[in-house]
Amino acid sequence: MLKKRLIFSLLVSDGNFQLSRNFNLQKVGNLSWLYDCYNLDAITKSIDELVILNVSRNFEEDKASFLEVVSKLAKNCFIPISLGGGIRSLEDAFLYMGSGADKLVVGNILFKNPELVKELVSVFGGQSITAAVDFLRKGDDRIIQINNGKEVIDFKFEEGLSFVNSLGVGELLLTSIEKDGTGQGYDLEAYEIASKILTIPIVASGGVGKFIHLSESLKVPYISASNTANIFNFMVNGLIDARKSIEDSGTKLAHWNL
Repeated sequence: MLKKRLIFSLLVSDGNFQLSRNFNLQKVGNLSWLYDCYNLDAITKSIDELVILNVSRNFEEDKASFLEVVSKLAKNCFIPISLGGGIRSLEDAFLYMGSGADKLVVGNILFKNPELVKELVSVFGGQSITAAVDFLRKGDDRIIQINNGKEVIDFKFEEGLSFVNSLGVGELLLTSIEKDGTGQGYDLEAYEIASKILTIPIVASGGVGKFIHLSESLKVPYISASNTANIFNFMVNGLIDARKSIEDSGTKLAHWNL
């Protein structure tokens, strides 16, 4: 039985780290700020994967500064790194992979250019491609949105998930826009719906505010990993404490000997 995973995401734009709430971004600091607030060596022993996303609204112009941040973070990082944001071609994918990525995170192209997604799967293997799907709850329904939550796709929620599942990707990072940055906990009902459609692992994302949100989600059989991007809740020793809280709740996580 595969052990559950704890994932931490960093959002980067114009060389600065961002805090997101309902997909509205707020700059919080640069790389020096991050090193002041975090013991990055300790992070490698506290999480199972680091996700770094380029959330700039001008991907092409900001690509160089994004990759500069990535290269510095990857230098002493001994856990898997996933990179995403602005992947629009096979060339972009090779650029990200060559900058320290173990996996790629793709979002808009799932629906805008699914043939490219299939090509990435063919070249790098499905296990190296994470599909990122963002959704917003509207009453009893959920709608999938792309372009930083500004564009609604034609598929219904369940149809969209089924379509993504058919592309051969290795896992699904499913993020609630409504819950994002609120600290109110995950939309667990959405993951239950997704579990009846998907044949790939599900990563819960959007809404973590307390350690219990992580430990509760990881007890759900069909959630394979829990992701948080809440910088302020997990500064200093926060991620170390979060991992201990998860393990104290009885969930088995990988142990690192670094």
